[in-house]
Amino acid sequence: MTRTELDAAGIRDTGLRESYQRCRELNARHGRTFFLATRLLAPAQRPAVHALYGFARWADDIVDEPATAADTAPAAARLDAVAQALHDGLRGTRRDDPILAALADTAARYRIEHVLFDDFLDSMRMDLTVTDYPDRVALDRYIHGSAAVIGLQVLPVLGTVGPRAEAAPYAAALGKAFQLTNFLRDVAEDLDRGRVYLPAEELAAFGVDRARLQWCRTHRRTDPKVRSALAAQHAIARDWYRYADAGIALLHPVSRPCVATAAVLYSEILDRIEESEFAVFTVRATVGNARRGRVAGSALARAWWARRGSRARALTPAEG
Repeated sequence: MTRTELDAAGIRDTGLRESYQRCRELNARHGRTFFLATRLLAPAQRPAVHALYGFARWADDIVDEPATAADTAPAAARLDAVAQALHDGLRGTRRDDPILAALADTAARYRIEHVLFDDFLDSMRMDLTVTDYPDRVALDRYIHGSAAVIGLQVLPVLGTVGPRAEAAPYAAALGKAFQLTNFLRDVAEDLDRGRVYLPAEELAAFGVDRARLQWCRTHRRTDPKVRSALAAQHAIARDWYRYADAGIALLHPVSRPCVATAAVLYSEILDRIEESEFAVFTVRATVGNARRGRVAGSALARAWWARRGSRARALTPAEG
């Protein structure tokens, strides 16, 4: 993390600076689109977003480690240890782990509700025991903790032009849209981990079940019934992007280019999936570097002007 970002955020403690740097490295390595979008934020905002991403990535990696259901006990123990250490850190106990130290500092600076972290960890625990979701209600319960709360955690850092509660449903919806995009893109990868993140009830309406999905994975092709089922899920994801888009105007002007860029680039993964005729068992849909650069480049000017216009009234952790 650049000294400029840490200095702008008022992070002076040497240990904390190293902690935030570790989170930034995780973001840069694993969240290419997300990391690119954070470059459009004001320097003072970036460390907190990196800390939130770093924690989410760390916990997600823990639950993705087990190869089979029989291997989940060590991961569950690690997740419980993380939860306890997190609670201690949020209560003010200094943590040696760099990710938890940065997260606890960010939560305190921006007064992020602690229940949002508990909800996230609850969904991570579900990944250790739940492999299928019977209906939309069950899946939404998981998505709330795995994705919607991420949007709500980041919202205080982004700031709003009115009451935060008005922007909250849109922030949660964008997190949900991102997650649904991941589910479609990663159907094959999730099957390899023994998981299906698509509602069984809705798949069944098209004559699709886990066995048929597995057949497509084995033969690296998408049969017509699965293609129709995935297209229906694709339409649901599109609806969530449309809903979330209306909330961007409620964010602080400095934050709008970042969020708009992330939404455009992530939604274009849906474009790639559709263009491939839902060949998710053959290729992993991505947005190319050139396209990502063009979208981010056009947003950079808007971000610069927004920051310039906000210099007289700086965005602070207390705002929103």
